[in-house]
Amino acid sequence: MSAGIALVFLFGVATVVALAARRLKLPYTVALVVAGLALGSAHAFEPPHLTKDLLYTVFLPGLLFEAAFHLEFRSFWRNKITIVALAIPALMLAIALTAGVLVPLLNGLGLVEHYGVGEAVVFAALISATDPIAVVALFKSLGAPKRLAVIIEGESLLNDGTAVVVFTLVLAFVMGRPTSAPMALLDFVRVVGMGVFVGGALGYLTSLVIHMIDDPMIEITLTTIAAYGSFIAAEHFHFSGVIATVTAGMIAGNHAARTGMSASTRVAVAAFWEYLAFALNSLIFLLIGFEVHLSVLAAAWRPILLAYVVVTVGRAIVIVLVTFVLRRTKERTPPAWSGVLAWGGLRGALSMVLVLALPLEFPHRELIISMTFGVVILSILVQGLTMAPLLKLAGLLHADADRLEYERLLADGKASRAALLELDRLELEHSAAPELLGDLRASYQARVRSIETSVSDLRSNTRKLLGEEKTAAVRRLLVAEKDALLRAHRLGELGTENYDALASDVDARLVELDGEHTEDDASHP
Repeated sequence: MSAGIALVFLFGVATVVALAARRLKLPYTVALVVAGLALGSAHAFEPPHLTKDLLYTVFLPGLLFEAAFHLEFRSFWRNKITIVALAIPALMLAIALTAGVLVPLLNGLGLVEHYGVGEAVVFAALISATDPIAVVALFKSLGAPKRLAVIIEGESLLNDGTAVVVFTLVLAFVMGRPTSAPMALLDFVRVVGMGVFVGGALGYLTSLVIHMIDDPMIEITLTTIAAYGSFIAAEHFHFSGVIATVTAGMIAGNHAARTGMSASTRVAVAAFWEYLAFALNSLIFLLIGFEVHLSVLAAAWRPILLAYVVVTVGRAIVIVLVTFVLRRTKERTPPAWSGVLAWGGLRGALSMVLVLALPLEFPHRELIISMTFGVVILSILVQGLTMAPLLKLAGLLHADADRLEYERLLADGKASRAALLELDRLELEHSAAPELLGDLRASYQARVRSIETSVSDLRSNTRKLLGEEKTAAVRRLLVAEKDALLRAHRLGELGTENYDALASDVDARLVELDGEHTEDDASHP
């Protein structure tokens, strides 16, 4: 099968999986992995292999930039201590705990012969990168606290870069490159710091150009250059491409987009990156499933299960420590969040690609690959599928229950009013006895009154629902305005210049509405 046909087939599978996941109420990314596992086991076709070049050239820059572009800097800054603590010192501690526990357990239980500290540290470093895509998407769909999603997503953006740098340094040391602790620390600071510099410079230059022009297509192209150019430039000079792209994305999303783009351009750019992220995520999670050979994992199930437990417990320990240290600061988190933060540390494609990049002569390479693939699959399936029940158990979805009831009542009310309209038609057509229609009308009218009372009670008890209702109503009105302008323009009733001006005004109000909604979410963590 050619690459083009394989790509079309993958997108077709992703579309079917998306529809099935929505109907079955499963996390989309979890469903993609399951589909990939099933198709890979059936040897349906040979997809592109998930290599380091493919991940670094196509997937990682786009996914990182999109997440950073939409991460509001103020929300990030309000949680900077927590995010940085989780992404750097907590990650280092998790690596040390994972490696320190795995060595005696694997050797002591007789699962591996001569499993050394070097191999354990390399495995711990590459498995430490978290991938919260499935969890963050679930948070948005369930209405979980926005601040919790910001912490998990912000941590992932930073710890991806930290994990790659630590993995590179540790691997070089294990493979015989002489170094010392001070030199390793200096290398870490240099690689991360220069990554920030490269991403910041390219992000700022892109913002300057965006301020000078007003053309959505060119500005979308400029953000694409910032995303992929910052990653490639940093990697070329052996700096952190991950950190560079994250930095460029935050500058583009919080400076260029807010001060240099027109409202219409912001809408176009946001739509482009949201779709690109959807497409890349669809492909990468399918490819994760294809890369895994279940027979190989089954043969190594004991070390895989042990590694999964050690990695998960290690994350739980560092989460508890971080929340304990920050308990007296303004960034303290509710106790119920600790379990969600620990369980939300899913592993993803980056870990799989890093392990495939190990030299062929690396000790226990095949075992480490099996352990990595197994831990990634278990974290996606087990933690991804149980996150919603955990959120409910932690009491973080009370507002969501109100919202679901509110949506049900509104839909029930619409259905009942539609039935009343149909009764009017039956009456005009004399299709039924008047006394029968009268009884049915009274029944439906009583039902509508009961629904209206319940909706009124929900509105008075849940102020957030009223705000969401207002936002939805205003957005619907603005969309109606835009639609009317577009029809007038297509019919020749409105010239291009006037249409652009009026449409930009509507887009500006849409952007302002979304900004107000975001700030309201942030003020209710």
